[in-house]
Formats: sequence, C-alpha cells, structure tokens
Amino acid sequence: MCPNCLIADPANQETCVACGRRRRVAVRTDRGPLCETCRPWKTLTCGICGREAPCVISEATGKPWCRACKQRWLPCAECGEVLPVRGGTPGEPLCAICVRPDPNFWRSCEGCGQPGRIHHGRCARCTVHHRVRDLLGDENGTIRPELHALHEALTTVKRPATVAAWLDKSAAPAILRDLQAGTRPLSHETLDELPAGKPVEHLRSVLVAIGTLPRRDEHMVRLQRWIARVVAQRTDPNERQMLYRYAVWHVVRRLRGRLGGADTTHDQAVAAQRNIRAAVVLLEWLAAHDLTLATAGQGDVEAWLTSTQGAHRTDAGNFVRWATRPKLSRLDFAAVKWSGPSGVIDAETRWDHARWLLHDDSVKPEDRFAGLLVLLYAQWPAAISRLTLDHVQIDNDVRLRLGREPVVLPEPLAGLVRHLAATRRGHAAIGDTGASPWLFPGGQPGRPISAYRLAERLRDLGVRSGQSRRTALFQLATDLPAAVLAKMLGIHISVAVAWQRASAGDWASYAANVSRRT
Repeated sequence: MCPNCLIADPANQETCVACGRRRRVAVRTDRGPLCETCRPWKTLTCGICGREAPCVISEATGKPWCRACKQRWLPCAECGEVLPVRGGTPGEPLCAICVRPDPNFWRSCEGCGQPGRIHHGRCARCTVHHRVRDLLGDENGTIRPELHALHEALTTVKRPATVAAWLDKSAAPAILRDLQAGTRPLSHETLDELPAGKPVEHLRSVLVAIGTLPRRDEHMVRLQRWIARVVAQRTDPNERQMLYRYAVWHVVRRLRGRLGGADTTHDQAVAAQRNIRAAVVLLEWLAAHDLTLATAGQGDVEAWLTSTQGAHRTDAGNFVRWATRPKLSRLDFAAVKWSGPSGVIDAETRWDHARWLLHDDSVKPEDRFAGLLVLLYAQWPAAISRLTLDHVQIDNDVRLRLGREPVVLPEPLAGLVRHLAATRRGHAAIGDTGASPWLFPGGQPGRPISAYRLAERLRDLGVRSGQSRRTALFQLATDLPAAVLAKMLGIHISVAVAWQRASAGDWASYAANVSRRT
C-alpha cells in the first residue's frame, strides 16, 4: 500500500480525544491521540504577518508560520507566480523557491521537473493533471470533445490545491464520472435530471463560465419547474387550467416584460411564487366550502380575508383582479395603495454612515461602494449586485449609469470606483476565466454576488438597505423633480412621483439652482 492509502485505512485510524472523530493520528498526548485539526500549536509570533497566533516552524525558513499565512496564495514578489506564501511580508510575499533558492534543498517533480514540495514524485499541479485525466478520460485516456474546455480549466487553475480539494470532497467528480461512462450528452437537460443541490449548480456554473454549456436564466427555469409541479397537484381540471393561465400567461409573462432581456433575480422569483401560492390558498379554501371562483360572492371573499393570516391576504388580490378581466369572477379586491414611507427617516445617521464609508480605507472597497450606492443613490442590493463594467464610464470624469442618464460621480467616490474596476476579483477558484463583466463578482464563476449576500455584508457594516434607501429616496425627492429622479436612479416614474408627493418636494427650488449654475 502507498502511504496515502495506509493512513486512510480505517484500521490504522483512531478516535481523536478532542473532537471524537475517527481520523489519522497526528500526535499523541497524555490524554490520548489527536487528529491533525486538533493537534496543539504553540502561540508564537508569525515570521510573515507578525501576529501572535498558533504557529508551526517552517522547514524552509526555520521561522514560525501561522495558519492564516499557511493557507494564503499570492503573486510572489520576485518570480511573479501565484503560489503559497512561504516568506517575506504581506506586502511583498515570497514563494518557497524564492525564500530558499538552494536547489539541493528541494526535490524535482518527475513530470515537469520543477523543484518544490513533492508528494509521491509529483508536484501539486502534475498530480491534479493526472487525476483530472483519469476523471474525464476513458480507459485509453481519451477525453470527450465537450469536456476539453473543462480539462483545460481544471489543469490551468492558479491554485491546484483548490482543485485537489474539489476532487476529494465535492460530489461533482462523481457526476462527471457518470456522464463520462454513459452515453448521455453534457447539457442543461442532463444536469436537470440529477438530484438538485449545490454540487450540481456549481458544476453548471463552471461549465457555463468556460463555454461548455450555453448561458440561461436559472431563476426563471426553477420558477417554471415549480409552477409545473404546483399546477399538476390540482385535481380539478378547471382549477388546473385557470391556475396555469394565471401563472404562465400573466405572472411569468409580466415578469419577462419587466426584465427586458435581463436575468431574473431571486427576489423577483420569490414574489412571483408568493402570488401563485396565494392563488392556490384561495382556491383550496373555496373548494373546501363547495365554492368556485365563479360562484363565490363578495361575502365569501370577506370571510376568507378574516380567516386567513399572513401575506396571502394581500397577494391573492392580484389573482382575483386578473380573474375579473376575462369575466372568470365577479369579485372585487381592492389594491393596496402606497401611503408613504413607513419607517424612520433618519438623515443624520445616513450622512454619518456616508462620511465613514467615504474616508475609511480599512473597509473593503466593494463594501464601501455598495454602501454608498444605497446611502447616496437609493439603490437596492439587487440592482447593485447586477452592475457591470458597461455601467461605468471612466475618462476625465467617472460616470455611473443607474438609469437612462449616467450620473457624474464626485471625488472621493470616483477614485473608489476606479480602484474597484481595476482590482475587482471573484471568489471562484475553478472556472474563473478572468473576463467576468460583473462589478461585484460572486462565489460562482461567471455570476455576480447574490443580493442576499450583499445585503448581509452591508448589515455587518451597520447599513440597513431598506431603511437607508427610504431615507435617501426621501431626501432626493425633496430636491429633484420626479422626471430627473426617475432618469438618474432607474426607478419608475410613478414611484418617483409618489415619493415627490410624500416628501413635498419643491420643483421651483431645483429650477432656481439650475439657473444659477455657471
């Protein structure tokens, strides 16, 4: 047996006294065996970052080495290669070869001949290359044409250790192995037949990013599959036909019209599901009382409203009003009118947060810019997450297109945008081609950060997106006409007019300010 199989054999593993898991023994103490994760590390001063942290002694430098620096990969200050940091400083990191250039200290890889840390005769990159060919190739090592791009993406990744961990722990290699062994083509439909989960979706995003699969609107596809399941569960043929007409030809059609060719967001898909689910709840209540939408009276709807709790009371109104147009029902269900901002308008807190994000360099640039878009330009996290490089125009001035007309950004916000556009980086190690158009790349290759994750990061900074946006929109509507507000922020003109009325904005003052401009 090779050393890897020997230590992985359950007969040679023992129960760790710290975590209770049966794993390989890293060190033995008076209390019993400890695994690699639970083994004690001495608290020393790291020779790279200078922090007091649990460290081990590096064999290459003989200095303490903390866990964070052990896992960090950066471009080497001397050779320029993206490799594990083994020396230097956080500002000028060095790889292992540059830390100790003595060729007699390192062994050479049998495959590529490069010196470094060698395991079983091969370096990490050659090991990954060998494992990927075994995974994607047949018994002769031949790789199917549609998998050539995936093979290239996995073997040329900057951090081969990430690919090795993906091959060890993810369920995606098993999926690829089944596809390679079978005769099914590699397509979206084939992946849709597999059990839904994060491994399948991440593999799909990787295949889309490298061009193996065409791009598609995933939230819309999930919504359509969900609608098909909900409609199929109705036993009455008339109810099934009515629910299908409402869901497909009203809710989905209206959503596609609003998208204008863009992809569906998570919140938009959830809102559509809420309307359809409310319609199902109403139909079930009517069926339980031997009624249909055509035979129910206004009193029956009032009785349902008094007996129903939650958001179904308002979401079902969209279904009832739709059924009234083609004369499928004779019921009335008034729409809820927006009566103005319901939260607190705290302008001082808004400006305090804006000043802090403008001048605090310790906060990540992407978080600062996203927070300022909420505080100053009343943008939702969903709209911010979908900004691309095409929305930014950088020349003598920096312009950002949020609506039909671009907005000229003043300093220091303009400098922050320049820095973000030049240094943005996604978190996907596999499938990241480096040509992502998103201003806020996400964890999956070729996709932006999710609106939920962006809002969560803003909450960690103390910026509540809903409350901050209401305050910003109230202040902007006070100073700007509704038409200018709609063009600048990308909101609907009716929304801008409603906020103009709520804030009692004076258009005459705006016209006077414009007339005084030089």
